[in-house]
Amino acid sequence: MSGNPYENLPPAASFLLTSSDLREGDKLAMPQVSGIFGAGGQDISPQLSWSAFPAGTKSFVVTMCDPEAPTVTGFWHWAVVNIPSNVTELPAGAGDESGSGLPPGAFQLPNDARMKRYVGAGPPQGHGRHRYIFAVLALDAEKIEIDKEATPALLMFNLFLSNDTLGRAFLEGWYER
Repeated sequence: MSGNPYENLPPAASFLLTSSDLREGDKLAMPQVSGIFGAGGQDISPQLSWSAFPAGTKSFVVTMCDPEAPTVTGFWHWAVVNIPSNVTELPAGAGDESGSGLPPGAFQLPNDARMKRYVGAGPPQGHGRHRYIFAVLALDAEKIEIDKEATPALLMFNLFLSNDTLGRAFLEGWYER
């Protein structure tokens, strides 16, 4: 998969996504890199903040994907659903195994490694630079009815069918080894 996987979805309003741990276009720091995939990092999700999202937003979804992963569909590293509309920030480490930094009611879906947690950047050795796209989706639904074992791909498919996405914000970093 090349490009931004969100380009295949219907247009939506843009809003602002920032992080104290990552600037747009920068290399991911070691805390956000994978230890699980042997890249020497710590698998700590970055701090994320969002603002200027569309009026009428009732909840948020946060994801992180690698469109350059050597698969047909890229690789989903993280997906969090049912973040209430009054929450506009996730602290660093919110994506740990227990979801300790997530607000009540929000939960993590299994990523493509089948772990309900953030898994950091871990491209194959010598595969070149991979982009890591963090996205926040503003939804016109208070919560998504989805099985807690569902994949991020199924999440995105359901969001496409429901047409509940009001806006999207992106923050992109990169990593290679």
